[in-house]
Amino acid sequence: MAGNSFFGDLLQTIADRGRLLLDRVRGGSMEDIGLAELCETLLSSRGEASGVALAREILGRWRSLDEAGRRAFLIELMERFGPDYARIDRAVAAYEKNRDARSVVALHEAAEPRRQELIRRLNLAPNGVRSLVRMRAELLRQQGSVPGLDVVDADFEHLLASWFNRGFLVLRRIDWSTPADILEKIIRHEAVHEIGDWDDLRDRLQPGDRRCFAFFHPRLVDDPLIFVEVALTRSIPAAIGELLSEDRERVPAAEASAAIFYSISNCEAGLRGISFGSFLLKQVIEDLRQELPRVTEFVTLSPVPGFAAWLAGERAEAASTVLTPEDRTALAALDREGWALDPAAVEAVREPLLALAAHYFLRARTASGRPVDPVARFHLGNGARLERLNFLGDLSEKAIRQGHGLMANYRYKLDDIEKNHEGFAAQGEIVAAPAVKRLLREERAARPARNDQTLAIGKA
Repeated sequence: MAGNSFFGDLLQTIADRGRLLLDRVRGGSMEDIGLAELCETLLSSRGEASGVALAREILGRWRSLDEAGRRAFLIELMERFGPDYARIDRAVAAYEKNRDARSVVALHEAAEPRRQELIRRLNLAPNGVRSLVRMRAELLRQQGSVPGLDVVDADFEHLLASWFNRGFLVLRRIDWSTPADILEKIIRHEAVHEIGDWDDLRDRLQPGDRRCFAFFHPRLVDDPLIFVEVALTRSIPAAIGELLSEDRERVPAAEASAAIFYSISNCEAGLRGISFGSFLLKQVIEDLRQELPRVTEFVTLSPVPGFAAWLAGERAEAASTVLTPEDRTALAALDREGWALDPAAVEAVREPLLALAAHYFLRARTASGRPVDPVARFHLGNGARLERLNFLGDLSEKAIRQGHGLMANYRYKLDDIEKNHEGFAAQGEIVAAPAVKRLLREERAARPARNDQTLAIGKA
């Protein structure tokens, strides 16, 4: 941290001296120049001090803009700082004339939009990385209302993916002795199971059967990028209450045999799509194996945030081939407020909901052929196996609204991770435990009748 402080102070000094130099050369002040013109000046700048000063000025002005001003600047990035098409034409002609490595490099350089170099130079400013991450967050927020901004986002994502690659990230354990400003960010950014207050946070960090880990970037030393909360247990839980209730079983870490990843949260909206969550889990698994050799099971207890919306779509489709008339009758109970606390409603929806959930995970696909559920795409893409579906595993209002209370366990079996990942990436193969497959109606119909206990999974 001391090194970062020194580097930041150095950049600040360079920026101050560069500002004085620029004002002296221009015989005026940078305040008299428009934001887009400052960007043009930064792109043509050759001096390091002047470049740092310009970058600081541009980002400072960006932060002071209102929403309309920020939208206007993002549109300028799209329209004014895109590719230089005349340069591309010349590079293409040179490549057609002489197809060698040098002309390929020249073509590659010519095809790069000018805003990519502009973003690189803006990163020279003190706290430039933080400002650019926040700028992309605003870009993502406004993207839907301004056609064409996706091309600007592609340039941001390309550069941020290299600046935040795994080699630059530092894994740190978060515990009750972690500085309060970082702990406050953990509370604020918890996206799966809300942390109610500081006492709630203490109960997730201080006990011996709890762990929390986060990735940090050297240029954002006090800002966790993504964090995972872990519970150490003797068995695989079927409901979040088993992990978060005040009267839960407290397991001494030395006696635990399973590590349960029950919450993974991203802290920076501007880093959406920059994939480091998979690296986080794998690094945490490795660290836990070193610390706790008795722990051999690494399993998630995950929400199913897309299930309710998918099922609503099927119920609204009169010609749905997924729902039977009996399903429609039983699932009408879902429309009643508080159904999850009504034993009759719970019993009515249990069997159809689990069968449809199995279809949702194992058969339903997006237009691109991927699993519909975003959490499933993440864990299956990391090489996990869909281990179990848990009926009413989470009775919170959010979980009932998004997934009808359903939760899923994904199992990370170390010997199978790479094989599972390759099968999912290459063929879209979903690796699931037999208990999950047996919930499919076609699987049940194809085998002899018997007392199938899988329907009792996560029994409320």
